[in-house]
Amino acid sequence: MSGKADPRAAGEGTTSRTRLDRGRGALGPALQLVHTGRAPTRAVLTAELGVTRATAGAVAAELEALGLIRVDARPGAAAGAQGRPSHRLSIAEDGPVALAAQVHADGFRAALVGLGGRIVATAPGRLSVDADPAQVLGAVVEAGAGLLRTTGRRCVGAAVAVPSAVAEPEGLALNPLHVAWPAGAPVRRIFEECVRAAGITGPAFAANDVNLAALAEHRHGAGRGARDLLCVATGHRGVGGALVLDGRLHTGSSGLALEVGHLTVNPEGRPCHCGSRGCLDVEADPLAFLTAAGREPSPEVSLLRQAEDLVRNHRDDPAVREAVAALIDRLGLGLAGLVNILNPDRIILGGLHRTLLEADPDRLRAVVVGRSLWGRSGAVPVLPCTLSHNSLVGAAELAWQPVLDDPLAALAREAGHG
Repeated sequence: MSGKADPRAAGEGTTSRTRLDRGRGALGPALQLVHTGRAPTRAVLTAELGVTRATAGAVAAELEALGLIRVDARPGAAAGAQGRPSHRLSIAEDGPVALAAQVHADGFRAALVGLGGRIVATAPGRLSVDADPAQVLGAVVEAGAGLLRTTGRRCVGAAVAVPSAVAEPEGLALNPLHVAWPAGAPVRRIFEECVRAAGITGPAFAANDVNLAALAEHRHGAGRGARDLLCVATGHRGVGGALVLDGRLHTGSSGLALEVGHLTVNPEGRPCHCGSRGCLDVEADPLAFLTAAGREPSPEVSLLRQAEDLVRNHRDDPAVREAVAALIDRLGLGLAGLVNILNPDRIILGGLHRTLLEADPDRLRAVVVGRSLWGRSGAVPVLPCTLSHNSLVGAAELAWQPVLDDPLAALAREAGHG
């Protein structure tokens, strides 16, 4: 074999570099398209980015070289297809991960999540939450660090979903009503310190759990394609809400928007932690359901699991049927008020609310239509969330965002810290 360089090969290399230089600004948008499943082939990527096929090829090749995606150059043509099939694009199954965590009233969990919202590994959930956030977040990060050691995966960053509004820019948990943490706990700073102490590189974030659930569902679940998406959910305690506008979370001026749990739906109802009475938070969560059904909560099983079991498996009990109807009516009243104010094009429900919707979809939709200003003429689709661990996936979205924005810069920073 000759030791001389092939001038044609050198020319091709220069051309490829030129194409990549032109398309470098497209790396982030391209990765987001593959990440959300909107660019399954290079032909679709070319059309979505509005670039030449050669530039799209160079961008895809660079993302593959970074270990983020896979390019299948011989995907096989579908039966009856004309011409050469386009290269298929997919997430690299052995690529980097984000450390994601969720804290809730009945415990906490850590996971590793890759691009595409795919959960790679999870640590066993814990069923106790210490009143000291540093103890809880330290245990969460320890569990996540164990997963990273076991899998040997590269980590791009970390994020935790917490059951509280998180004030920005400080990252303070202002109302952690159901985990006994002090109001104003600096959860983001504590989490970041735990992440650094564990030797994990990349940025660290903390945010409200329902906000993150909505983000995950909008990118990978029941909210895909919605322009103005309203998410309402009750997990283990309390009720939360989130709004995605034009693909971005609406968090208000300081991160405190959409505290829907404190809409009054029963003026003569139970006292709420916020000082009011009859809020969704205490009228439409798992504890409210168990109480309405005449059941004494067991300390051995999460409130959410107990409530969902009753809805799914004990509907022959008149007390359970009445509790289902009562909570659906309260939830529907709250959703109707939100529809009047926000005019979303889709509503998705999570946690126990998803289970209630599945139990009696006609009743819930009828309440929303009957109580909303526009009635049937402005009826909004009400759908169940589809991701099993959407707050965990949403936390990962937060940690992945710097990479999605600028893959080269984010991975270079992460490598520089490694």
